[in-house]
Amino acid sequence: MGWLWSLIVGAIIGVIAGAITGRGNSMGWIANIIAGLVGSAIGQALLGSWGPSLAGMALIPSIVGAVILVLIVSLIFGRKKA
Repeated sequence: MGWLWSLIVGAIIGVIAGAITGRGNSMGWIANIIAGLVGSAIGQALLGSWGPSLAGMALIPSIVGAVILVLIVSLIFGRKKA
C-alpha cells in the first residue's frame, strides 16, 4: 500500500512542477508521476530531507527537484518544432 501513496504523491508533485514551469499541459499522468518520483530523488539528493513530508518524500525539495527535471527535459525535447 505504501507504493500507491508514493505514486499519488509523485503525481501531485509532478502536477505542481508542471504548473510552476508552465509545461504541465503537455505532460500526461504517467509523465507527471515519473517527474514527481525522479524529481523527488533529485531534490532530496541536492537539498536534503527537510520540511513536511508525505509517503517518505520531503515536499519542498521534491517539488524543486521536479521543477529542475521538467525544465531540463523540456529544454532537451522541446526543440523538435524546427
